[in-house]
Amino acid sequence: MALEVGKKAPDFALPDENGEVVKLSHFKGKRVVVFFYPKANTSG
Repeated sequence: MALEVGKKAPDFALPDENGEVVKLSHFKGKRVVVFFYPKANTSG
């Protein structure tokens, strides 16, 4: 699903560096930057 510029991102959950699940909705009302590193530190 592609997002349009200026549209809100759908809520999603990911594990943090400690294995705790963090949802985007936990940061409601705050500015958030999400940066993905595809294949970072992997052999693929």
